Amino acid sequence: MMTVDNRPAALPVSRQTQLNTLARREAFVGWLFVLPALLIYAVFVLLPFLLTIVYSFFKWNGTGPMTWVGLKNYVTVFQAPNLIGTIFNAFWLVVWFSFIPVGLGLVVASVINRVASGRFGEIVRTVLFLPQVIALVAAGIIWGWLFSLSGLVNEILKFIGLGEITRAWLGDFDWALSAVGIIGIWVLLGFCTVLLSTGISKIDPALYESARIDGASWLTEFLTITVPLLKQEISVCLTVTVIAALAAFDIVYVATAGGPGNSTAVPGLQVYILAFTQRAVGLASALAVILMFLVIIVLIPIQRLSRVESAQ
Repeated sequence: MMTVDNRPAALPVSRQTQLNTLARREAFVGWLFVLPALLIYAVFVLLPFLLTIVYSFFKWNGTGPMTWVGLKNYVTVFQAPNLIGTIFNAFWLVVWFSFIPVGLGLVVASVINRVASGRFGEIVRTVLFLPQVIALVAAGIIWGWLFSLSGLVNEILKFIGLGEITRAWLGDFDWALSAVGIIGIWVLLGFCTVLLSTGISKIDPALYESARIDGASWLTEFLTITVPLLKQEISVCLTVTVIAALAAFDIVYVATAGGPGNSTAVPGLQVYILAFTQRAVGLASALAVILMFLVIIVLIPIQRLSRVESAQ
């Protein structure tokens, strides 16, 4: 039925009511399906998160009465050298866990795409990805053996004539944190390489063919085609690896336990020590909240850059 001005006539009231009822019923059924996941998320993520914020304003040993201290725990985190030092250590690990694996992953993925396509390329990607499926605890134990005084790393250095620089790498105050960073590179390089290789496979091969016809070198192709067209994949790699660096716990705990001294202590490990060893739950909660905000602050520019590039 059409009205005088040729617009569709409104649906009868009863028909509109039936449609509204059906829509509400479908929404209700949809929420029923989502409800179990929401409950699990609320109990195991949102509730602990809110309790952590609450505990950060109290002095509490985990069992006795809580004492309100306001922002004192936060002030302590920024004033105590051993606590603020863990934050600097975490940002140093970002270089090893994030920037180096992403940069190497770009180069390795580009080389695989250029010279090792087909079955051989699949084998290479699989081998590189294997560390990603190994438990981080096992990775820490393995590299603890490799970096020991009689480990494979020092034996190789002796074999090539560099025996004078051998040391217990994970027990050296100057090199322990960098040694942990090398473990992070080994674990995360495969993930970055596989993700970036997938992104390269989506790039139109005609772009590379045109560049080669024009006499472009591999480096020119890499800088002008590969990197600009992988902004989304690079953003994902940076997001995952930055979180892994700032929230590092397993590898550090197994490999060095934060030592020697506090040279490899990171916020995740320090939260565990404060809460379960020193029973300073309030201080541990304050450090955990600060760590969460640091992760958010670091990731916001990465995500914003990714959105800007995709919009363009």
